[in-house]
Amino acid sequence: MTRKLEKLAFGAALLPLVMTLLNLPRLRRLPKQFGTTPISVLIPARDEEDTIAEAIQTVLASRGVVLELIVVDDNSSDGTLNILQSYDDPRLKVFSAPALPDGWCGKNHACAVLAEAAQYDLMMFLDADVRLSPDALSRLSGLMSQQPDVAFLSGVPRQITGTFLEWLLLPFIHVLLVGYLPMAFDKGKDPAFAAACGQLVIVRSDAYRTSGGHAAIRHRLHDGLALARQFRKQGFKTALFDATDIASCRMYHNAGEVWNGLLKNATEGMATPKALPLWTVLLGAAQVLPFFLPWTKVTRLAGGMTLLTRSLIAYRFQQGWRTVLLAPIGTAALLLLQWQALLGERLGYVPRWRGRSYPRRTDA
Repeated sequence: MTRKLEKLAFGAALLPLVMTLLNLPRLRRLPKQFGTTPISVLIPARDEEDTIAEAIQTVLASRGVVLELIVVDDNSSDGTLNILQSYDDPRLKVFSAPALPDGWCGKNHACAVLAEAAQYDLMMFLDADVRLSPDALSRLSGLMSQQPDVAFLSGVPRQITGTFLEWLLLPFIHVLLVGYLPMAFDKGKDPAFAAACGQLVIVRSDAYRTSGGHAAIRHRLHDGLALARQFRKQGFKTALFDATDIASCRMYHNAGEVWNGLLKNATEGMATPKALPLWTVLLGAAQVLPFFLPWTKVTRLAGGMTLLTRSLIAYRFQQGWRTVLLAPIGTAALLLLQWQALLGERLGYVPRWRGRSYPRRTDA
């Protein structure tokens, strides 16, 4: 039995290492080609009084591109709207979202409202906790001008982490993407290979409307990935890039936010009855099992491959070394969270976020 487990650990550790070596060169950063195509920057904001001011300031500090910044206050219960109304810049438009209709996720509804107000062909959906570099928009404009066949472009910002669970769990955004997505087989149009980060998405307005936009994914909590798949289902090409050098994001600030934030949309990702047992084997055998088996040549090699994989990812995406050294604990915590989401969904648990409940839909 031990030898079988050793072989399982070896194979499970080898897979993400090979995928990482193949994927890292493919997940490129933006070239320094600057464009002049105007961009509508669209920010949905609900209870963002601690983050919205800096978001506005970094967007308005953009250089070399014509922009409009539209922010919709999504029925905030804090001082978000007061902060928004304190700005006096002709590029900034602020308004309040109508009441959330039945069957809609709050963010998707706010984004749909924002898209209706946008005037430019390029529309960028940006989370309120994302911070852009001054040249980000002009470089995005340049890439979209150079690749007219791309209708949807998403970037993964650098994830800023402070507390223990942040730096333990949030690096899996990159681990799962780089270590397990077969980018070499992706030509940009197969929904099965779609990947996106909802924190930063730029689309062409005509393709957005033809695809159905956020209305087509109105009940989805995993909005970035769902929108990318929707674009591909309608025949449009989507692409993903590494936004580490042009954007950063601090999603959460404490353990409760991390756990609940990841828990709310887990059942739209890994935590499904068919997928989670497989992910448990893939991740557990690679990143946990080698460190609990007797220390043999095979288990040392498996553990070394896992640490090498995590080191390559941590170095490339500036994650820090603590998450590498505690990879087994982080993996175990992630799987625990996913199983909690799956079992909770089966027991009728309803995810809540920003004061709203999101019952699981049977057609999701």
